[in-house]
Amino acid sequence: MTTENPVGRVTRLRQALRARLSAARTGPALVAPGVYDGYGARMVAQLGFEAVYMTGNGVSASLLGRPDVGLVDLSLISAHARRVAACMDLPVICDADTGYGGVVAVRRTIEEFEAAGVAAIHIEDQISPKRCAQLPGARTVLPFREAVAKIEAAVAARNDPSFMVIARTDSVGSGGLAEGILRAQAFEKAGADAVFVELKAHDGILADIRQIADAISIPCTVNIDAGGPLATLHSRDLHTHGIGLAIYPALLRNALGFAMRDALDHLRTDGHTQGVRPRMLSSQEYNACLGLPEVEAWEARFPF
Repeated sequence: MTTENPVGRVTRLRQALRARLSAARTGPALVAPGVYDGYGARMVAQLGFEAVYMTGNGVSASLLGRPDVGLVDLSLISAHARRVAACMDLPVICDADTGYGGVVAVRRTIEEFEAAGVAAIHIEDQISPKRCAQLPGARTVLPFREAVAKIEAAVAARNDPSFMVIARTDSVGSGGLAEGILRAQAFEKAGADAVFVELKAHDGILADIRQIADAISIPCTVNIDAGGPLATLHSRDLHTHGIGLAIYPALLRNALGFAMRDALDHLRTDGHTQGVRPRMLSSQEYNACLGLPEVEAWEARFPF
């Protein structure tokens, strides 16, 4: 078990994320699989990824059993993020929805996520209560100046300059790509460290991403789970389209949901679990993912 100073560890991870995203401007994109709990985060770390993305949609599903329609509040997600960030040694990028209010609330949002030990958050310009951008229909967004002011407030509220603020806009659905690019440029001027223009799948999505990336000088974040032409892109080629940070919010929550339903259906219909055992982790694999050997080694140091 590590004896690294907790504050030093958090700073190291934040600086590593910042450096990696800076390198992604000219090299391979940073790939951050989406998780909603510590188990998934440890699995991501175990398989050699460089960062974890904590999805608000997944947190709403796992902690509340509800869809992503603005039910997750700051206290719930920041406390959950603290546990996830502490359980493995990767930088955590966290969905912070709308910042949970106006500019005063945004200041507290920054304080809470910094204290939780995460490396970055993204704040969107939807009007509360927010709604998952990938659900049908366009999202209603804040007026331009109000949206920019929230990013200015987030940047000004930081105590740790290595903590990253990613500015997200959901304006393309209602205002078009030009509006999304205009907001992305304004967010960059406001001090954002990266931008995230939320797009729904369509035939021209790669060309749109290229336009966004060419209009800014900070990393461009893209939700690969939006699908369409993005679904078949190899991770090594993402940067050629202007993508600096690729998040996969739905990957684990949807894959695990499918696996859970399949396993439960086998138990219900077969009366046993033999049919799904080839698709289950062994107890040894499960415990290794959770770090049991490390715990046992620690215990062995202090016999009684």
